[in-house]
Amino acid sequence: MRSLYFRVLIVIVYSIAISCFLGYYVATAYYHWSQKPQSDTKLMSAAEQLRDYIRQYPEGMGDYLQSSARLGYQIYIYDESGNGIYFGRPFSKADLEEAVKKRVLSGGSYHGVAEYPNKAFETGYFDNALSNTVGVSVLANAERYALFLRHDSRVHFDELRMFFLIMFILTVLFSFPYFLISARYLVQPIVRLTEATKKVAQGQYNIQIPVKRKDEIGQLARHFRAMSTELERSDRSKKEFVANVSHEIQSPLASIQGYADSLIREDIDSEQTRHYASIIGQETRHLAALSRQLLLLSTLDHSGYSPGKQSFLLQPQLRQAIQLLEWQLTEKEIAVRVAVPMKLRIYGDEVLLMQVWTNLLSNAVKHIPGGRSIHVSAVQADGACVVTVHDTGDGIPVEQLPYIYDRFYRGDSARDRRSGSTGLGLSIVQKIVLLHGGTIEVDSRLGEGTAFKVRIPDEE
Repeated sequence: MRSLYFRVLIVIVYSIAISCFLGYYVATAYYHWSQKPQSDTKLMSAAEQLRDYIRQYPEGMGDYLQSSARLGYQIYIYDESGNGIYFGRPFSKADLEEAVKKRVLSGGSYHGVAEYPNKAFETGYFDNALSNTVGVSVLANAERYALFLRHDSRVHFDELRMFFLIMFILTVLFSFPYFLISARYLVQPIVRLTEATKKVAQGQYNIQIPVKRKDEIGQLARHFRAMSTELERSDRSKKEFVANVSHEIQSPLASIQGYADSLIREDIDSEQTRHYASIIGQETRHLAALSRQLLLLSTLDHSGYSPGKQSFLLQPQLRQAIQLLEWQLTEKEIAVRVAVPMKLRIYGDEVLLMQVWTNLLSNAVKHIPGGRSIHVSAVQADGACVVTVHDTGDGIPVEQLPYIYDRFYRGDSARDRRSGSTGLGLSIVQKIVLLHGGTIEVDSRLGEGTAFKVRIPDEE
């Protein structure tokens, strides 16, 4: 299997070859379209100057043509007798038709450079053919000649030919090491990322990848490191979650098992039997509540889950949530005040939002002393419905506030377990609010109470 290093090198060489091919093709097309007519015009101007000079000084025609040839021209003279003579390097192809020679001899002109056939990868500039010339009629001492002229490419480029050849060979030789270095520079970070993915697949998340580069590979490395960190956090959370669930289930099961074993003893009276049975019932209800909340969390965590939103009146739902807690409120003599406009509507999943208000009110009832109060208010503000549940309890210590939404977190584990708390209520509340695109904030002061503010956006 070919390595990425080899593939990158091949792609670089292939790209350069294709670029050179296309560049040469376009340059050739540009020469045929623009440069060849200009070259024809320049050669015709040079031929006309030769013609004018010979007309004024016919006796020096041969010497002048010889001198012009040494300056870089190939010249062919055709006289009225049908004889031809070359000045300078001879043409390799004497392919000029007699009719053309006769026409120029009789006073016409010939634009062979401009009319030379176009070829895809040939400019025609270096074709040493007699047809690739310009021609004018020359008059000297009452005799008429046909003069054909072109640049001698060997004179113009012979000195540079070896220079360009050596330059091309050295360019190729020097470019390959740089191609190798460039390919290694591009591939090496990807190789490191490949090794890192293998480690992540094996459960090793503490990976250090250099991220000094600011290009796309550097961004990929940074995103990979962030992904690795998030995977580590997620894996740790899952392990902690499983451990917490195991612990939460084990404790009630141990109690149920212990008290069930006590019930089958023959030396216990009816009062103890009732006491043990009530404890078993309490622990069973705790397990049932735990299983329901775990199932709800699993549903909310599902990536494809979407709440069924609709608009409904908020006040009746809040009053229903308070009624569900009526016996607890009565037992602890807690007063509840509700300040919610009757026509205030909220947009969301009615069942899930009911779970939010029930959990917030239930938490407040469990954590505040008897004889205190709870205030529930709601307003419409800035395109959202804002619901506040404020209690007059003892408040939450500042150091505990960052953890109150963590699953199975309890500020007072012993008291919360006795009250039947699973430590999942606020986690569920936060998850439901986020699924609605809203926010939840907490403001708590020791000795003054705690306020949870839930903001649910209106229907778009």
